[in-house]
Amino acid sequence: MADSKNMTSSFNQTCDPVVPSVNPFFVLVYSLVFLVGLPLNGFILKFYFGQAQQQASSSLMVYLKNLTAADFLLCLSLPLRIAHCGSKLFIIRRLYCSFGASAVYVNIYASIIFMCYIAANRYLKIVHPSGTHILQTVQIAHIVSTVTWVFLLAPAITYNILFFINHKPLTSDPSYCESLFSTSFSVLHKTLQISCTIIFLLVFICLVFFYYGTSHRVLQAQQSQLASSGSEKLVKSRRNMLLLVSIFCVCFVPYHVVRILYSFLWSTCSVGPVLYYLMEAATVVSVFNVCLDPLVYFFLCKSFRAQVNRRMVSIRTNIQQANQEN
Repeated sequence: MADSKNMTSSFNQTCDPVVPSVNPFFVLVYSLVFLVGLPLNGFILKFYFGQAQQQASSSLMVYLKNLTAADFLLCLSLPLRIAHCGSKLFIIRRLYCSFGASAVYVNIYASIIFMCYIAANRYLKIVHPSGTHILQTVQIAHIVSTVTWVFLLAPAITYNILFFINHKPLTSDPSYCESLFSTSFSVLHKTLQISCTIIFLLVFICLVFFYYGTSHRVLQAQQSQLASSGSEKLVKSRRNMLLLVSIFCVCFVPYHVVRILYSFLWSTCSVGPVLYYLMEAATVVSVFNVCLDPLVYFFLCKSFRAQVNRRMVSIRTNIQQANQEN
């Protein structure tokens, strides 16, 4: 009986994958993303609440504003993840596994959903070029955005409350957040993961459909030999749609592929540590969208693009004047 207990204990110990508590590489990469993404998105938010409010708002601007807000909040949540990767303190890890992780993923999926709204808005603009669809109105855009944030925040708040009620007390340093989950909480965690995967798949299908529809419309215009100005606008619309789809695929497809494998195999002795590092690398790539999303704002918002161009011209002029004085 004692041998049986020892064998069970040995098996559990062997099959509990252990990884280094401190990961300097991920600390460095997350820090770089934070230092680049925060001022970028802060600049865009400043533009929106400053210059953009002087102009008539549109549904596209509403979605772009919410996308930038999600990216900015994601940047603000990165320091806790950096501390999680660089600290052995149990309180830091428990704080990240509750509040920090939920903050990161709420804003990641907010970015995913608002990218879908932006793509849908551009698609409707192409399908109904002469009129405004009800889904393109500013009022509907505000309602949809509010409902989206409530939809994301409600389960996140529930997650945090239940985590502090049901988390397992541990005496050793946990390498995985899953080590803190009770049996009942693990069910909730997997349910949320499945729900997030479904959201990702639905958005991915929508983006592919929107891009295909836009490309088909461009092809029709080229075959009909429409006016060059109209064709150029459609080509630009397809380019913008391709930009959205490309950023989405680069940032979020690898993460969800690894996430599915990690969810079911993280405790397997042979592949657990490998999946841990793959999961961290995929998460870095998904978080990197805070540095790529400003490209969406640049190409889709004409007034923002004009302001950036004016700022660049002003900088070049100042540099030339400084060189002439020297």
